[in-house]
Amino acid sequence: MSETLTSALPGAEYEGFVTVREAGLQGMITLRGDLGSKALAKAVTKATGCALPAQRQITTEGDHALAWMSPDEVLILCPHDKAPALVETLSEALAGEFATLANVSDARAVFRLSGAGWRDALAKICPVDFAPLGPGDLRRTRAAQVAAAILVDGAEEVRVICFRSVAQYMFDLLKTAAAPGSEPALYR
Repeated sequence: MSETLTSALPGAEYEGFVTVREAGLQGMITLRGDLGSKALAKAVTKATGCALPAQRQITTEGDHALAWMSPDEVLILCPHDKAPALVETLSEALAGEFATLANVSDARAVFRLSGAGWRDALAKICPVDFAPLGPGDLRRTRAAQVAAAILVDGAEEVRVICFRSVAQYMFDLLKTAAAPGSEPALYR
């Protein structure tokens, strides 16, 4: 990783009926393997403090989180500068296990949406019923033409993760979805 790396859209922010902010650099490690393996679970918990999450859930401990991505994949979230060392630690701990690790921190962009209307903004661009989602839930989907992961952090805050290569597109899409005057009457 470059010492001068910046996030995809540093300081990008938009105030609509929800606020859209580029979240800055985030450490992200993709771990694929047998999530039912006790050795894998033990290694990941020891390294992050987080238990492996249930399907479509997120577990958090301090500045680490594990997000369930598929039956054989979790996304490990950590401070950006700690990701390389965490990959090395996990690689050593998982030697001999059926598992692969990849530091994808610099290939992703993260946006934060905050406000009571985040579900309505995202519903405009994602084919998902967000009503049942609450804190600690995760949903993988598409936002218009691009892949996205939605991590629910609180009643009025979510993170949207996408590929860095489409960060400007995603930001523009989220701005349009959050535009004042486009919200349901409930928020006016």
